[in-house]
Amino acid sequence: MDKLIGRQKEKDRLNLCYESTQSEFVIISGRRRVGKTFLINNLYGKKFAFYYTGGHNLSNSEQLMMFAEKLKDYTKTPLKITLKNWFEAFLQLQNYLGSLPTKKKKVIFFDELPWIDTHNSNFVKALEYFWNSWAAQRNDIMLIASGSATSWMNDKLLENQGGLHNRITCQIFLEPFNLKETEEFLKSRKFIWDRYTILQTYMVMGGIPFYLKLLQKQFSLSQNIDELFFSKNGILKMEFDELYNTLFTNSDKYISIVKSLSDKNSGLTRKEISQKTKIQGSTLTRMLSNLEKCDFIIGYQQTGKVSKDVIYRLSDFYTLFYFRFIENKNYRDNDFWSKNINTPKINTWQGFTFELICLTHLEQIKKALGISGISTKSTSWRNNESQIDLVIERADRIINLCEIKFSIEKYQITKSYAEKLRDRMSSFKESTNTSITPTNTFITTYGIKQNKHSSICQNEITMNDLFS
Repeated sequence: MDKLIGRQKEKDRLNLCYESTQSEFVIISGRRRVGKTFLINNLYGKKFAFYYTGGHNLSNSEQLMMFAEKLKDYTKTPLKITLKNWFEAFLQLQNYLGSLPTKKKKVIFFDELPWIDTHNSNFVKALEYFWNSWAAQRNDIMLIASGSATSWMNDKLLENQGGLHNRITCQIFLEPFNLKETEEFLKSRKFIWDRYTILQTYMVMGGIPFYLKLLQKQFSLSQNIDELFFSKNGILKMEFDELYNTLFTNSDKYISIVKSLSDKNSGLTRKEISQKTKIQGSTLTRMLSNLEKCDFIIGYQQTGKVSKDVIYRLSDFYTLFYFRFIENKNYRDNDFWSKNINTPKINTWQGFTFELICLTHLEQIKKALGISGISTKSTSWRNNESQIDLVIERADRIINLCEIKFSIEKYQITKSYAEKLRDRMSSFKESTNTSITPTNTFITTYGIKQNKHSSICQNEITMNDLFS
């Protein structure tokens, strides 16, 4: 099995559950391909008392048949097991688990739980009864339920108003790798790419382990992108529909939301999203929440605005890349990326995507500024003339106005650009009515080139800081 990269916080929480003196009901959710199953298999693969994975698009009778086969394997019975319904299935599971020694925790892992709960199956009711009437009364059960379908996991388990209400003892949401973890993952697979190349890789795939695993170290990044996205049978060219259909019911509505956000680099307010998609009210609220929980979008407050003016931006790098370069299918050349890597269209996309990387690495930015222990509020600011994608308001009465620039070498500040920054700072102070003098903070790949205009930059953060 491959080495488990990162996930220390999640490992610690899971091990606390395993070592506790009570039965534990653990929910692990997250975006498809993020490594939920790999994490659990890596930690407990040799300790499973029972492990069942739901089958995609199987009928209820087929799910029960496969569950019965698993029971037969674990109980080592030569007799055929027939199950009429899920209450009977859990009773059989209960009898089997009850026959095992009581000295250590019995780990039960249900993977892809939403696929098991077919229409009118009563699976959740049976699960409720199993947990409440038997498992929760013991001290040696660790039930782990995993699934990518965020809306199902949220509605049926986390916000269950029936028999599972407040029964979940541990909730883990597995996030994509950050840049440091992505670097560690690639190094573990013998890649010798520099950080600039890894940064470009992240722009395309984000920190999704499954996507990163598809890369081949004997090829350049451009060759890998061509193979995975632009070749006739590119694996990641075909991934999009399955990704959203697996995660969400009414996936077409979710796609319409992320599509609207992909068209607007600076993001959209809730009202603007509603106008573009025609989705309104509590339905839009729930969908935006589910998209945020899956790390597909991020929402952040605008400086000086009320909470309803939250700006939402598309933050799933794969989705963004798909809409920019794959969806319209205009690029049919198998070597498209290699031939166009330095064109204005791709350079502009890289500049915007670098901004997004910074927004998803705020803790690393705070660490580089030396303010990890200081309370902060990260917002954006815009007026009719300009905008600032990242404003860090600090409890020590300092405001960092972050200017984010992606370049292949040190960034050079010109006279006209320095004047623009001074004008923008004046507009910011006037519109926000702040008495605090903001500081200009530059986040770049290789730093700022020193010249007579570089003094406008009071704080400097480089690409390497984002890998901390």
